[in-house]
Amino acid sequence: MMRSLYSATTGMLGQQLQIDTTSNNIANVNTAGYKKQRAEFNDLFYQSLQYAGTATSETTLSPTGIEVGLGVRAGAITKMFSQGSPKETENNLDVAITGKGFFQVQLPDGTTAYTRSGNFKLDDNGNLVTSEGYAVIPQIAIPQDATQINIGNDGTVSVVQGNQGASNVVGQIELANFINPAGLHSLGDNLYLNTNASGAPIVGVAGTNGMGQIKQGFLELSNVRLVEEMTDLITGQRAYEANSKSIQTADAMLQTVNSLKR
Repeated sequence: MMRSLYSATTGMLGQQLQIDTTSNNIANVNTAGYKKQRAEFNDLFYQSLQYAGTATSETTLSPTGIEVGLGVRAGAITKMFSQGSPKETENNLDVAITGKGFFQVQLPDGTTAYTRSGNFKLDDNGNLVTSEGYAVIPQIAIPQDATQINIGNDGTVSVVQGNQGASNVVGQIELANFINPAGLHSLGDNLYLNTNASGAPIVGVAGTNGMGQIKQGFLELSNVRLVEEMTDLITGQRAYEANSKSIQTADAMLQTVNSLKR
């Protein structure tokens, strides 16, 4: 009976993590570029009361053995980098990636971070920055007299200045990709940092070498599907309640055993 108490306890802790992960997905359903997370679990080691293949007589063997599981543990929380739905914004500085890749931005300490959120702005010097003021890499400056800003599918940024009819190229947005994007470290503010697990960034031009294309005037919404998340939330809640019921049942059995000793 003590096994059931401990196993159910690990089950409650595991389902709490499942609900926490699902709740975070739901909270970010309207966060541009957010990638949903999925909790994954592994069963714990087993107590073998009888090994498979143990002799049960002079001529027979146990075909299965007797193994009692001791619960569950969290194995990983995986980021799901499926494509989010594009939303048209009619803002020239909003850009979305359709396909693989990340925008590169520079943090105040000089570190390069990566994001799928393309709701860019201009700072007081005309540089292209994120909502937090982090500069896009490579740095792109928009002239003060620019009357029109165009961003091509390959990330080429061109502007029309003053009364000029022709456009001038002022820079190009480059994308970075990773062998294992799920290994990126979530920094918050829609930013990621590369790790040993993600591999080194592979920088290139949008639309080449497997990189996605850039769409001006669009934002990539989160890839969270509310129906799926609500289903997972209900499943996690019911599993939590079932594990709680297991503890109550084991407790009642222990009370019965204790009453027999009196």
